[in-house]
Amino acid sequence: MAPAEWASEGSAPFRVVTYSVPAAPGSEKAECIVYFFGPGQGGSVEANLDRWKGQFSQNGKPAEAKVMRRVVHGVKITTIDLTGTYTATGGQVKEGQGPLTGYRMVASVAEGAGGNIFIRFIGPERTVTAGLAKYEHLLSSLQPQQ
Repeated sequence: MAPAEWASEGSAPFRVVTYSVPAAPGSEKAECIVYFFGPGQGGSVEANLDRWKGQFSQNGKPAEAKVMRRVVHGVKITTIDLTGTYTATGGQVKEGQGPLTGYRMVASVAEGAGGNIFIRFIGPERTVTAGLAKYEHLLSSLQPQQ
């Protein structure tokens, strides 16, 4: 369940929902996207961790990645936390967008029998940091598929 302050921007192909996250003071807004590609789709947990690691750098080197694994209500969740310069790839690239400095991404893979769910919270570091408790609340609301 998403926090009340996060505005739903609806769904799109493979996006269950995109939330617009209000800006922290002195920053800009962020977004939290929930993806579902279907059973067996979207890549393995490790493949996604590797891809996400490749999207962040610090001082010209790969950014340090913090990875946490846990089980919430019987759902295996792997979360990665990255901070630095974000270089968008694939579907996230917007016209004329270059590397974005001072960004943070906290992304999780929730493993399910019917397919994995991918939850990616990304934006300016200050806004993502301010929204971490709400992101964790969203993760804690996940339930196993019946």
